[in-house]
Amino acid sequence: MKRPTITDIAREAGVSKGAVSYALNGRPGVSEATRARITEIARRLGWTPSSAARALAGGRTGAIGLVLDRAPDVLGVEPFLVALLEGVERELGPVSLLLPVRGAGHRKVDGLLLAGPSCAVAAPGVPAVLLGGPRPGPPGVPSVWVDDTAAAGEVLGYLAALGHRRVVRIAGRAVFADPRARAEAFTSAAARLGFVETATADAGTAEAGAGVAHRVLAVPNPPTALVCDTDVLAVAALAAARELGLAVPGDVSVVSWDDSPLCRLVRPALSAVRRPLAELGALAAVVLRDLLVGEAAGDVCAPRPLLVTRGSTGPARP
Repeated sequence: MKRPTITDIAREAGVSKGAVSYALNGRPGVSEATRARITEIARRLGWTPSSAARALAGGRTGAIGLVLDRAPDVLGVEPFLVALLEGVERELGPVSLLLPVRGAGHRKVDGLLLAGPSCAVAAPGVPAVLLGGPRPGPPGVPSVWVDDTAAAGEVLGYLAALGHRRVVRIAGRAVFADPRARAEAFTSAAARLGFVETATADAGTAEAGAGVAHRVLAVPNPPTALVCDTDVLAVAALAAARELGLAVPGDVSVVSWDDSPLCRLVRPALSAVRRPLAELGALAAVVLRDLLVGEAAGDVCAPRPLLVTRGSTGPARP
C-alpha cells in the first residue's frame, strides 16, 4: 500500500499541507486543538516520518529551499512545480520548503534544490542538488536529471515513422531541463534518423513563440512538424498555424516537449513528452538527504520520459 503522506492528512483534516507540517513538527502556527486533530488523523492513517525527514530535521532549521532562475510571477509552470514537490514530499515527509530562496535566504535552510543552471552559485557551502542539470555541475553539487536524449529520439523517431523529414524545434526556457543538453539531444537524434532539414528557433515567451512559428511556417516550403520546448510555446504554435490557415495536423504536426493539463485542454490536444517530474523530485530529495548526513552523492538519472500521442500529430503532408 502507498505510504500516507501529509497531503492525505491535510485532505482528511481539511487544512493546508503547511498546517500539517507545523502540527507534526511541533512548530507554532496552528492552534492546539488543530494540532491534536491532525496528530490523531496521522496516527489513524498510519503516517510515520521517513528516515529522510528525520535526517533533515536534525539540521539547523528542518527546512529546504528551492532556488529558481526566474521570477515566480513569470514562471507559468505551476503543474510542473506541483509534480516536483509531490516527489519531494514522498521522500522527506512534512518538511518546510521555502520558495523561492534568493540572496541571504539560503542561510535559513539546511539544503537547496537548484532549478536552473544559473542557480549553481546561489549559496556556496550549502548542500545543494541541481534539478535537470547541467551535468556535471559545480564540484560537490550533484545533478538529478531527465534523459532528454531518450525523449528526443522517441519524438523524432515517431515523426520519422509518420513521414516527416523537415522539423523545426522552437526552443524556450523549459522547467527543470538543461537547454544545452536538450539542443544537443535534438540535433543528434535528427542526424541519426536522417532528417533532411532541421532548424532550431529560440523563443522565450508565448508571444515570441507565436512569432517564431508564424515566421517558419509562412514560407513556400515550410516544415511539416514543430517540436516546442514547452506547453505554452506549443499552444502558441497552434495559434500561429491557425492564423496562417494551416490545419493541425493535416498541414503541420505540433509536439510539446513538456506535458501538462494545458496540452489536453486545447484542440487538437497536443502530443507531448511526459517527463517524470515527481520521480525527479523524489530522487533529488534522496540525494539531498545523503548530502545532509555526510554521505557521498553523485549524478542520478530519473526514469525515462514517455511520449503521449494525441490529435496534434499525424502523417506528413504529401
